[in-house]
Amino acid sequence: MDETANPMKAFEPFLTLTDSRSVQGLRHKLLDIIVIALCGAICGVDNAEELQEFGEAKHEWFKTFLELPHGVPSQDTFLRVFAALDPEQFRDCFIKWVESIRKPEVQNVLAVDGKSIRRAFDEARGGLQVHMVNAWLRDQGLVLGSLRTADKSNEITAIPNLLQLLNIQGCTVTTDAMGCQRKIAQCIVEQGGEYMLHVADNHPTMRSEVEEFFDYLDKTPQEPSLLSAHSSIDKGHGRLEERLFQHSTDIEWFQDKSRWPGLHSFAKVTARRTDLATGSVSEETRYYISSYDKPDAKRAAWAIRSHWGVENELHWVLDMAFDEDRSRCRTGHAAENFAIVRHIALNLLKRETTKKKGIRTKRKRCGWDHDYLLKVIGLQS
Repeated sequence: MDETANPMKAFEPFLTLTDSRSVQGLRHKLLDIIVIALCGAICGVDNAEELQEFGEAKHEWFKTFLELPHGVPSQDTFLRVFAALDPEQFRDCFIKWVESIRKPEVQNVLAVDGKSIRRAFDEARGGLQVHMVNAWLRDQGLVLGSLRTADKSNEITAIPNLLQLLNIQGCTVTTDAMGCQRKIAQCIVEQGGEYMLHVADNHPTMRSEVEEFFDYLDKTPQEPSLLSAHSSIDKGHGRLEERLFQHSTDIEWFQDKSRWPGLHSFAKVTARRTDLATGSVSEETRYYISSYDKPDAKRAAWAIRSHWGVENELHWVLDMAFDEDRSRCRTGHAAENFAIVRHIALNLLKRETTKKKGIRTKRKRCGWDHDYLLKVIGLQS
């Protein structure tokens, strides 16, 4: 460890957390519990039951920078503390911490999307599955924030609530069809962001009008100042995928334009997939509304494709590398708080770039190499 550094500086945003436990009989420091849980999440501990074993195995090492006045907490203590910890406070501390490591000068696409933790159920809410809305800063590979919802349908109200907690100035916010709502567009514009929102069957009239508009454009020459096109070809996994992106600011004809805050353009993407083994071809078309005020199909394509990446670069990693779907935390706020711990761990692993390895390999290396783990958590340069 860097002896000249304050060993707790890396966790400074979390020092303001309120410990709701009774002072009488208190044996373990709240920050000690959180740091052990975080290091466990980084090193491959995917459930609370293993945290005690992990902490005891590394007790002497943890003593070099944690207080641990009564040794390592039991698994019951870990579960009890994370079940009682105020998730709003923990989330606020997490967001402040992310802002401290974020690079503001990088062009950002912020993909907002929901994810269920399939084996975590909230018994207090009638056994509903725990569902999180995550904000993924695509260009920097960071989870910027998350918010729990009562169920998937509540994403409509959760998305603006989450966005209001974040600094989205200069970001392009993307959502799936459920997030294509006027209130969400207004929230983004008011906070200085841009948007690219998927229009689907939940807005049948608007989708039909935008579809007819692009059909008209395909048959009628347009001024370059109003229409831009961009194409891409990808080959991999036994298939060839060709995409055509079109982006138009010619929307004065759209009667509901004034009802959508910041609306300046429409986008269309046509994806044509060819199975190289069988020769079969499939085609899919999607439509979007956007606040981009200049026709730039390449920029629109980057925003659209960045949102598609949230599944592979965030949700898939949480499930495959962190085994999130198998998490059975059900008591109190444990599911939400452990989800935040995984987000912190993922951000730290993504941020460490000296090892050009995948997340799963980095986690194993952290478990084997204390110096590398210290580097990942920011206690050693």
